[in-house]
Amino acid sequence: MNLHEYQGKELLKKFGIKVQEGIVADTVEAGLRAYDEVAKSSGSPIVVIKAQIHAGGRGKGGGVKVVKNHDNAAQVIPQILGMMLKTPQTPGGVQGPGKLVRKVLIAEDSYKPTFDSCKEYYISVLTDREKKANVIIYSTEGGMDIEAVAEHTPHLVFKEYVHPLVGLQAFQARNIAFNLKLEGEAFKNMVKFVTNLYNAFVSSDATLFEINPCMRDGFNTITAVDCKVSLDDNALYRHPDLEDMRDITEEDPAEVEAKEFNLNYVALDGNVGCMVNGAGLAMATMDIIKLSGGDPANFLDVGGTADAARVEQAFRIILKDPKVKAILINIFGGIVRCDRVAQGVVDAYKNIGDIKIPIIVRLQGTNAELAKDIIDKSGLKVRSAILLKDAAALVKEALA
Repeated sequence: MNLHEYQGKELLKKFGIKVQEGIVADTVEAGLRAYDEVAKSSGSPIVVIKAQIHAGGRGKGGGVKVVKNHDNAAQVIPQILGMMLKTPQTPGGVQGPGKLVRKVLIAEDSYKPTFDSCKEYYISVLTDREKKANVIIYSTEGGMDIEAVAEHTPHLVFKEYVHPLVGLQAFQARNIAFNLKLEGEAFKNMVKFVTNLYNAFVSSDATLFEINPCMRDGFNTITAVDCKVSLDDNALYRHPDLEDMRDITEEDPAEVEAKEFNLNYVALDGNVGCMVNGAGLAMATMDIIKLSGGDPANFLDVGGTADAARVEQAFRIILKDPKVKAILINIFGGIVRCDRVAQGVVDAYKNIGDIKIPIIVRLQGTNAELAKDIIDKSGLKVRSAILLKDAAALVKEALA
């Protein structure tokens, strides 16, 4: 689950991290009131207007602008609010439809009055699955695309691995501040910043905390000017306060609908819809689709207790994707009986009606032969298979 910038900053503040202060607004009128309040509290008429969407690169798409006075804010806020913001990270990239901006953050200008002596850094905390450890990635080149920095100047990107059972040690936090070429008061403040950031990451069951830029001002204060936070969905039951921050308008509507029916669904860019039970089987199914010449259009796990209602809902979600040219249902009958799934497929097909794309059903396990018989005698345009290689051949035939 992703958080908006303003939500991530609220979380950081709870762990003693200084952030660029601001007020979120969802209307022009609220935005102008927020501008007046922020300008007054910061003592400067210069304020930053930031679009709040779940994507990076907002500045490149015109979603982050600096305003110098109230009249300037009155021009900029309606330009950003309601715009379809396109960035390299929005669906389809800069050539895609973009994301609708429903909220803006009216933020103080953190760089005044010490702009000339400010320095930006990049700091992120995430999990390295290969190393089986958390890692802090940091660089002196903040405010830039970290991928570009890593590609062109890899010596400027550092990594500090943290054992998940031991936690961040004091010497590691000092090593980070040292590599960032800090000294004196700034060094001490960065050590504290990094320690608190890591504690926030672990305590929130996050998968990513990214601060870019992290700024040192002329007073040697360390501030999170921007903030990107991703949380582990599987741990949200431990954080009901964080789960309340979910913004479903920023998520794929099909994925939101799938969650309502306890379906594990992830949209992909292919042309073959997948319906399976079990994550491992789903991965194998996607491999089979690739080997048969297709591309998976989704990851959809109906779970081990799939019934007719869930199968029908899974059908409806897959069919909403216009790119889908065929559907492969691959179910292993263990807890759930194959004949029950087969009957669910038949019932769903009849209830939805007029399904014009080929459907291949491969059922293996408990009552698999009976399930195939149900499919074959249904009179519907559904192809059945028992062996996975036969299902792959039918997918290839359907896409020909």
